[in-house]
Amino acid sequence: MAGGLNSFIREPMTAAQPRETSAEHGRLMRRATYASVSVAAILIGLKFAAWLATGSVSMLATLVDSMLDAVASLVNLFAVRQALTPADREHRFGHGKAEPLAGLIQSAFIAGSALFLLVEVARRFVHPQAVEEGGLALVVMAVSVVMTLGLVTFQRYVVRKTASLAITADKLHYLGDMLANISVAVALILATQFGLHLADPIFGAIIAVYIVWSAWEIIRQSLDQLMDRELPDEERTRIREIALSHPEVRGVHDLRTRASGRDKFIQLHIELERLATLARAHEVSAAVEAKLREAFPGAEVIIHQDPEGLDEPRATFR
Repeated sequence: MAGGLNSFIREPMTAAQPRETSAEHGRLMRRATYASVSVAAILIGLKFAAWLATGSVSMLATLVDSMLDAVASLVNLFAVRQALTPADREHRFGHGKAEPLAGLIQSAFIAGSALFLLVEVARRFVHPQAVEEGGLALVVMAVSVVMTLGLVTFQRYVVRKTASLAITADKLHYLGDMLANISVAVALILATQFGLHLADPIFGAIIAVYIVWSAWEIIRQSLDQLMDRELPDEERTRIREIALSHPEVRGVHDLRTRASGRDKFIQLHIELERLATLARAHEVSAAVEAKLREAFPGAEVIIHQDPEGLDEPRATFR
């Protein structure tokens, strides 16, 4: 019996491992916020100078987008600091909800910028304006694309390591910013080299639509966490499979999951042989919990043991 238990656990996670992983994730998230604020500040300066020189509405579009990216990144910086604060007496589930709250704040800024840009685009459609100093603007766009690509690549790495919603939202901002920069470069070439001045407001409108789409994605992900939406079906299936892989677990029911920032919470009932001792039930539960923590590092796992075949009310969901 003990041998089966040991072979099931194989390499149980110690208490130090989740803390070390959490600390490393925290460092990565902080670095990502510092990097995004720094890049935004540099891009704002470059684009502001280019907009003054060119008068391009698509340049103005990317300038406004970068300004709001900077505001959103500052919000993220404070949100990440709060989310990484350990659980305390008043917040025993931690402070992870700071991330989706920051996402909602960011989406409000983004939606406002899109409305401003659409008004400016409409004005330029009615009164087209030639783009001046196109060469300077193209240089600024090239620098912006390179800097933003580097930032997005780093953010993608951080998101893959930490699954942070706040960094994911920031990555969406800067991915949109990078695409906008490329679009502006194309618009400037069409306007300055081919005299297609309407290309400028057209690309400005496209950027505004993309900004609205980005805002909706952030709102959706933020609300999912604030409303305690269940983890994806593939993760719930994996949880069941891990629990049922223990030879003494006869069934699983009342599985509930949720996410709070980068933290995950898993609750489930496992069914055991009716005559199992309390000590044995605890051992099996501990083994299942260890495997779940191995599969979902840092997750909080709560397992209730039931005797097999117990007739009791169970929650059912459509």
